[in-house]
Amino acid sequence: MPETIVNCPTCEKDVVWSKESKYRPFCCERCQLIDLGDWAAEKHSIASVEETLFSEDLEKY
Repeated sequence: MPETIVNCPTCEKDVVWSKESKYRPFCCERCQLIDLGDWAAEKHSIASVEETLFSEDLEKY
């Protein structure tokens, strides 16, 4: 079975997706911490359907 290769979300380096890749999908701890900092600074977010529905319900009243 061929190795699965992914790109590090932070620096785009190739990363082998395996148990030996300690920081997968990141290439290293530094890239992992940069990403964590971006989440903490709210530079990333996940869209929520519930939030949209809740806002629409408030507009009815």
